[in-house]
Amino acid sequence: MASKGQVESWTEEVICPICLDFFTDPVSLECGHNFCRSCITRCWEKEERNSCPECREEFADRTLRASRVLARLVEKARKLHLNPKGKESKRFCEEHEEELKLFCETDKTLICLICRDAREHKSHNFMPVKEAVNIYQVKITRFRSSVYVVSFFV
Repeated sequence: MASKGQVESWTEEVICPICLDFFTDPVSLECGHNFCRSCITRCWEKEERNSCPECREEFADRTLRASRVLARLVEKARKLHLNPKGKESKRFCEEHEEELKLFCETDKTLICLICRDAREHKSHNFMPVKEAVNIYQVKITRFRSSVYVVSFFV
């Protein structure tokens, strides 16, 4: 029987890095990265250039190759009820076995509601995990863009 870690590792391979859900109509870019057709199309509609959201490689045209093998793997994951957004994919506090619902801005770590009230985090600032994810995704995107621009001129 596969361990929880093995299942999570396998499940990560069938999840779109943009929508964080199982691939829907998966396509591959020239660089080899995979996305849902609708996710990469929406992403490219927002940008002026055709680049990969993962590696930032630019392409002359928007060539999308259907990934039939990946589509079959996604279908198998769905049949096994491996839900990437479900209960089994959530992270839990090792000490309290509670779901990690908060992000401690001071320590830059995920914590549970019980940890929030502990002395260790008494005067710290917190935010919901989803809010932290949105904030840090924007920061990462800006960082990647600035690194790309700097490397372009170097």
